[in-house]
Amino acid sequence: MGKFRSLFEKDFAQDCNQRGISFSYESEKIKWTPPQKTYNPDFIFEKHDGSLMIVETKGRFTAADRTKMKAVVEQHPELDIRMVFQNANNKLTKASGSKTYKEWCKYHGIKWSEKTIPASWRKEIKQQIKAA
Repeated sequence: MGKFRSLFEKDFAQDCNQRGISFSYESEKIKWTPPQKTYNPDFIFEKHDGSLMIVETKGRFTAADRTKMKAVVEQHPELDIRMVFQNANNKLTKASGSKTYKEWCKYHGIKWSEKTIPASWRKEIKQQIKAA
């Protein structure tokens, strides 16, 4: 397995590998503004219909992360962007308007999960077949 930016990303990748789920890591670049910036999503999965599922993993979901994710989702409604948190019940600041990471996602219409890809998402992903 390649290099990951955090232990949580590494654990998430190992979980996907154990489940036989193919992915690419930080292989896409998505432009967003303001100012002109580039977002490199953590994990990219191919869905059965040929489209992509983009999964961003977060242990800590900072104000800067929330600003970026909100802008990218709003500016790219054609993309299927989802979040996987190490702990979806972590509290945000009072200024965020949400109490927890998962509540922030619900408010902004972003699908989320905790620690792993849920079974409902796995059904959408084109999986590799494990060798016997």
